[in-house]
Amino acid sequence: MAFEIDIGFVSLAGRKHTNEDFCAAMLPEPGQEAMGSIVAIADGVSTGGMGREAAQTTVTSLVSDYYGTPETWDTTVALDRIIGAQNAWLAGVNRRRHPVLGLTTLTAVVLRGQSYALAHVGDTRAYLLRGGFLSQLTTDHVVDHPDLRHQLLRCVGAEGTLVVDYLQGDLLVGDVFILLTDGVHNALGNKQIAALVATQKAAELSADAQTLCQQLVDAALAAGTHDNATALVVRVQGLLDASLRDENRHAQVLPIPARFKVGDVVDDMAITAPVADNGINVLYQLRDVGSQKLYALKTLHPARAHDPEERAMLAHEAWLAKRVQSSSAAPYFVNIYDKLPNGLSPSAFYLLYDWHAGETLQQQLDARLRFTAPQAVNVAVQVAKALGKLHRQNVMHRDIKPANLHQGEDGVLRVLDLGVALSGREPEALRTLHAGTPSYINPEQWGFSTRVNSGDVAPELPDAQSDLFALGVTMYQLLTGKLPYGDVLPYQVGRYYRDAVAPSRHNPEVPIWLDNVVLKAVARDKKQRFETAEELLLALERGASRPLSAPGTNALMQRDDTVLWKLALSVSVLFNLLLVYWLLYLPR
Repeated sequence: MAFEIDIGFVSLAGRKHTNEDFCAAMLPEPGQEAMGSIVAIADGVSTGGMGREAAQTTVTSLVSDYYGTPETWDTTVALDRIIGAQNAWLAGVNRRRHPVLGLTTLTAVVLRGQSYALAHVGDTRAYLLRGGFLSQLTTDHVVDHPDLRHQLLRCVGAEGTLVVDYLQGDLLVGDVFILLTDGVHNALGNKQIAALVATQKAAELSADAQTLCQQLVDAALAAGTHDNATALVVRVQGLLDASLRDENRHAQVLPIPARFKVGDVVDDMAITAPVADNGINVLYQLRDVGSQKLYALKTLHPARAHDPEERAMLAHEAWLAKRVQSSSAAPYFVNIYDKLPNGLSPSAFYLLYDWHAGETLQQQLDARLRFTAPQAVNVAVQVAKALGKLHRQNVMHRDIKPANLHQGEDGVLRVLDLGVALSGREPEALRTLHAGTPSYINPEQWGFSTRVNSGDVAPELPDAQSDLFALGVTMYQLLTGKLPYGDVLPYQVGRYYRDAVAPSRHNPEVPIWLDNVVLKAVARDKKQRFETAEELLLALERGASRPLSAPGTNALMQRDDTVLWKLALSVSVLFNLLLVYWLLYLPR
């Protein structure tokens, strides 16, 4: 179903000379339909004299900048970043003025996929009309006293830090969102607004958002409002396909295919070879019977067919892969198909990717002991670029390793497997899963700390630096054929009690500058590592022309905070041995 909405707005000065209200709506450009539509309304505070300017700049920046945020961000995250930046700028301008001139309220609604997100600060209001019932979605941030309700407790531009109310909910066809400034809702009251909306519904005018806006503003003016009167109405007539919630529904309804054999046909595509089976997911190579093109099919292991959490995780991978595919990171990842290329509808729940001939770096490592330094640097540069683009979209891969880096015969290095990646919208089970390959997981995720007398430290959640640490381990392995902290089996915990040995100790062909880059990437102390993919990329591109200094080694007490007890025990044992010798053998 196409995403379709009817938007109307009316904004009048009323009895005032100037109109300090402002509202706006913006629809997505072609290719950005998954971002949804945004509407916003603001009421400038008239005390300072520049309320309209504050309202206009705040609304304009919000509705325009929203489409510049990464598609993988949660809607509330995108709104919070933009509103926070606008508030910081406006508050900075106001600090240089006395008295303060530019303040404003703000209420915004984003309709995205099959859900809505609302951001609110101040005393503008948002209502939702659903099934004939009108509900108020916002709370006024005003002094709770009949004579002081015109005094705002929160507004944009007053302070450097702003607390914004957020609300999210499901979106249904027929929903009507009504955004009003206080010049309308104070004059009418909720009961009269509900009665007016009901009257419009009875008169079959609710389908016309513009008519409803005009009726609300006219009623407020007739009620004697002394303020500006603005109303913005959005009626939902159709929803957007392929949201994450849609992917989840799709995953829960379709059956999981039984284990395929070579020659089996699914949706006019023939299985040509099994590729991988890790007990959770199964990967096959298959060929379209009509076009003879090869594809990769990924689905759940039949034993996991009745696990709704595993289905939700695979649905998240499908959604995330499609979002990445539409971003600047697309060249570094394998193309996924939203619909089957042969035009058929899937008969089972699986993901269909392009097939690329070539080998993973792990397969190349298994065939030869190590890569040359230039080859390893070339790999690291490409992966760092891919990670930088992912991280800017607030996505953490969580499983960077040679087995997930594929060198295609077309010469392109691609990052595989977004199955355990974090996007901020992943299922709770995936977020709490201690995912990744143990040998490539950074110390903080194991609860390891280099601080003296730190005791038991709670494991940290993965972040962008987790991917960079895994890339550092991968670089170390490509250069030396070894792992910097040894091989960690799935049932073991990572061991980080001593600093990694320089790669050049295992491979004399590794230059010193590259030694320092790799050691910095895999440093046990998080503070010594690269903070961003761009920082690592810059170090690799500069190379020997501007080499990094060698990372400092940790003192013995930092490597093992029990060293004092061990020394005390050693001294005690030695003293007791001397005492026994003196008692037994020395003359008295």
